[in-house]
Amino acid sequence: MRETLAPLVLFAAVMSLTPGPNVVMVTASAANFGFRRVIPHMLGITLGFAIMVVTVGLGLLGFVHAAPHLHALIKYAGVVYLLYLAWRIARADAHGAAPLARPIGFIEAALFQWINPKGWVFALGALATYTTVGGDLMRETSIIAVVLATACLGSVAIWAGFGMVIGRFLGNPRIRRAFNRTMAALLALSLVPVVW
Repeated sequence: MRETLAPLVLFAAVMSLTPGPNVVMVTASAANFGFRRVIPHMLGITLGFAIMVVTVGLGLLGFVHAAPHLHALIKYAGVVYLLYLAWRIARADAHGAAPLARPIGFIEAALFQWINPKGWVFALGALATYTTVGGDLMRETSIIAVVLATACLGSVAIWAGFGMVIGRFLGNPRIRRAFNRTMAALLALSLVPVVW
């Protein structure tokens, strides 16, 4: 796991910082209600996502033990899908977040992770790509969950802290496209050590 920790951290940072449902909602909420009122939302996202990663990872444990040769298939399918996601991020159009009536609460944010498609891609991609056949899947899943949750919390705090400013800058379609292309390139680069 040591050799994949740096790529995992880069992967987590890129996936967390790129626009998705969580960051759009946190940015809009912070812009409307302020940073302090969005803290329960940020903590709900982080804890809900960490629980999802661990649950999915431990479910993967039985699968890997039952069919270890399929781990490589899952890993490379995850790499292909994440490259597809990078391509979609690079081609994303500019769009703003709709204003919220009230801040999203802790429980709502935690439960949202189970229906957040980007969260599923994030969790499955990391688990399939950064776990090893014959490795201690419990330990690897725990490390992945901690790294992903830490990156998630850092990301939503950044987006909430700069909600109005970032929203204004990324409202410009050219700037949003440049940001998305940079994040897509970093996402693709984070996969290089996994493939080689």
